[in-house]
Amino acid sequence: MIDKLDGVTTFVQVVEAGGFAAAAERLDLTRSAVGKAIARLEARLGVRLIQRNTRNQALTAEGLAYYERCVRALAELDAGEADLDSGRMAPSGRLRVSMPEAFGQLCVAPVLLALTRRHPQLHVDMSFSDRYVDLIEEGFDLAIRIGTLEDSSTLAARRLGTQYTGIGAAPDYLARHGTPRDVDDLDGHVRIAYSHGGATAAWTLLDAAGRSRRVDVPTQISMDDIQAIANAAADGLGLAWLPSWLLAHYVRRGTLVQVLEHTTIRPQEVYAVWPQARHLRCKTRSAIDALAEEIPKLMGNG
Repeated sequence: MIDKLDGVTTFVQVVEAGGFAAAAERLDLTRSAVGKAIARLEARLGVRLIQRNTRNQALTAEGLAYYERCVRALAELDAGEADLDSGRMAPSGRLRVSMPEAFGQLCVAPVLLALTRRHPQLHVDMSFSDRYVDLIEEGFDLAIRIGTLEDSSTLAARRLGTQYTGIGAAPDYLARHGTPRDVDDLDGHVRIAYSHGGATAAWTLLDAAGRSRRVDVPTQISMDDIQAIANAAADGLGLAWLPSWLLAHYVRRGTLVQVLEHTTIRPQEVYAVWPQARHLRCKTRSAIDALAEEIPKLMGNG
């Protein structure tokens, strides 16, 4: 009996990825294997689906019509699997999660590792990167994002908590430069600034009267990695404005002291984001529920 689905997923991936090479990377296959799968599918159907030459490839009219039907059919299969999956008590299968590097290591990974200990059939693939990933394009089931979300008709989101910030410095740095009690005490201090594209921004802080003040503390060192900034601050190289969850990690170890409490502003929301679907798979739902329960505690929100 002919397998009617043979080559169908590969064909859809070629169309959506924009080419054989990109589809091969998505599917973890060789370009030759992808080409052979498409050739077998065309031979079985008796039509040319993709017109290709040495430079590019394009859908034929028959290929476009067939692609649209394949997408609908695969969506129905996914919905059927999700219906079956929803009846299972334990999550299973492979879950790919993208997360910011430092936040992921300190706040997200511990939750997901605990989840895998409870569910041995769940296999979690964690990617630690501060770059903005395309979940659908890169095949992620879930991503953790901090800050304002862009409007999207293809993604769903759930708020996990609020990221607050604080300013910290090493005890020996404060012994040399003094401990600032208010924004006006920052004269004579230096900071380790976060840089993006080689540019750094002034700090906006609240003074004793609760007024927002733009403070341009001299910068001796700038970095584009928040963990590296925290480490440099712990080495006594200056003041650092850090997320509260990261600052608390160093404060507990005694390597940083929080200063200028109640002066920082700009809290940011933390979200779990996933591709919009009619049915949420058990593995994804379980991870989101676990993160929603534990992340606020790890961030100090409750």
